[in-house]
Amino acid sequence: MAAIQVVRSEWTKIRSVASTVWTLSLAVVVTLALGMLISALSRNEFDTMSAKDQVSFDPTFISFAGMSLGQLAMIVFGVLVVSNEYSTGMIRTSLAAVPQRGTFLFSKIAVATGLSLAVGLVTSFLAFFLGQAMLGSHRASIGDTGVLRAVLGGGLYMALIAMFSMGVAAMLRSPMLSLGILMPFFFLISNILGNVSATKKIGRFLPDQAGSRILRVVTPLDDTPYGPWGGLGIMALWVLAALAGGYVLLKRRDA
Repeated sequence: MAAIQVVRSEWTKIRSVASTVWTLSLAVVVTLALGMLISALSRNEFDTMSAKDQVSFDPTFISFAGMSLGQLAMIVFGVLVVSNEYSTGMIRTSLAAVPQRGTFLFSKIAVATGLSLAVGLVTSFLAFFLGQAMLGSHRASIGDTGVLRAVLGGGLYMALIAMFSMGVAAMLRSPMLSLGILMPFFFLISNILGNVSATKKIGRFLPDQAGSRILRVVTPLDDTPYGPWGGLGIMALWVLAALAGGYVLLKRRDA
């Protein structure tokens, strides 16, 4: 089957499965709602902040507060896109129709990545503008130094989260096992490792900790050895490793 036909087939699969559509919708809603709430609370509390906190206040990063939960919906989307066919047994039919396993996997990932990037960019821009509206006089402008980079980076960050989840799901094949590992990792383990002094230097190189650096305009006063794009590059390396692992295992084992 020609690659373009495989891509069309994967697009039909993704948009015909209600769960994938709902998870993308949830990523948008949760990110926007929480971002607006945190932005409104930050506006009300700004005058009571210490002088140090006021100086380091990052209105752009505040508007992205909802991405901490929105990324979980992106994880679910990435896992379901790849592992749904394993859980239903359709993977055998799909591989019989497309025996070139690399074409099959990367067509699926390409379609899902394009969709998650589009949703991520729309979400990121909406989160920024709605968040700044909530911040009132403390808001930033899209033309301020570093702001457009952070907003575009937000869309890239969400797409990379989905891609990393696709790679892990391709390796593990099971949606329950994939979610059982990814959810605690991103929601708990990564935050703990990134905030405990003994493990901080390790935690900062985890995919979400490194990638989220792109969302910041005001740089924290720490000794992190990379900048916004460097952090996103580290995250991209994690994604490449996960996708490579999924490809190798798909090639080597039975459906």
